[in-house]
Amino acid sequence: MRKSLRIILLLAILLAASRQARGQNYTVVLSLDGFRWDYPEYYETPFLDSLARVGVSARMEPSYPASTFPNHYTLATGLVPDHHGIVNNKFWDPGKQYTYSMGDISCRYDPYYYLGEPIWVTAQKQGVKTGNVYWVGSDIAIKGTYPTYYRPWDRQPHWNFEERVDEIVRLMSLPEKKRPRLVMGYFDEPDHTGHGYGPISAETKEAAEKMDAIVHGLYLRLMALPYADRINFIVLSDHGMEDVSPERFVCMTDHVPDQWIIRTVGSTPTSIFVKEGYVDSLYNRLSKVEHISVWKHGEVPAELNYGTSDRLGDIIVAPDLGWQFHRYPLRKPGGAHGFSPKELDMMVIFRALGPDFKEGYEAPFTEGERSAFRNVDIYPLLCRLLGVKPEPTDGDLKRIDKILK
Repeated sequence: MRKSLRIILLLAILLAASRQARGQNYTVVLSLDGFRWDYPEYYETPFLDSLARVGVSARMEPSYPASTFPNHYTLATGLVPDHHGIVNNKFWDPGKQYTYSMGDISCRYDPYYYLGEPIWVTAQKQGVKTGNVYWVGSDIAIKGTYPTYYRPWDRQPHWNFEERVDEIVRLMSLPEKKRPRLVMGYFDEPDHTGHGYGPISAETKEAAEKMDAIVHGLYLRLMALPYADRINFIVLSDHGMEDVSPERFVCMTDHVPDQWIIRTVGSTPTSIFVKEGYVDSLYNRLSKVEHISVWKHGEVPAELNYGTSDRLGDIIVAPDLGWQFHRYPLRKPGGAHGFSPKELDMMVIFRALGPDFKEGYEAPFTEGERSAFRNVDIYPLLCRLLGVKPEPTDGDLKRIDKILK
């Protein structure tokens, strides 16, 4: 009996030590803006390919709309844009009576617009230091809190990719008591090039392959640290990219009478705020137009998890994949996103390697799905890796926990 008790106590001690060790691992998360899930099939990305072979790989579904600010904030909070407030890169807020735009510094730094709780706030409330390099929301005092280490996006000089890598390595090289357990880094390619030249082009090829090399260089420098075996390394993206052209264009002014509306805001999707008495008339007119989907506020299909926020219009218009709904046509062919996250070309890469992840594991799809998991699941995953208690979110660790050891 005493021997059995000693064995049980020993196992309990070992288990507690194991949990403590897991809780003291580090996590580095990198976002490559606009890196579509199948770019490694089109381009030479040897490092991302090697991560897929020896670590975890998956096709991940973004949230709607599949655009930069909404999805980076979703990755940080585990909430869909309809719930965290950043419903598009540009939107009207009825409370402020102001149009939020990601490029407008008069509103971009206002915590009012950012609902939910980012992972760096959750972690720091529980005593875990964090570092951040340009992730959306990290330079804003959300709930009165910044990451332990961060840099405002508009501070000059603006860091290039190599300088961002240097900062991530610097943070991970700090003395243990100052070292962040979570570091998140953002890189705005190949999105920029994909917009200019389309997803499948020589220029996007060069940008995607350059990012693969930059991430590889960062990984090698991290692996040279004395505690490299305690670093979880994650590479992911916010949205994919689709070809668009002036020929696939629905002109807004041909179908939306100015005398019926108050304002139109954003694109892919577009929110239309309608004058009293004209909602049904405008809905009926737009419902007859080809290559767009039209919904009244609160009636967007449930699979998109969108359309209930008061920052969205009375009418929401979403173009078909590869189409545009604007006042003016595009000047030239290129790339765009914002379309339904259920479309394959909107889905993104996920790679992970480290002490908490399985080795050589490709995450399977659930029945009826085209992706292994949704990006709202990243927040609870990071909480698990850091050993902190998550806030209630739209994410579900159970959808993703099979990638963990």
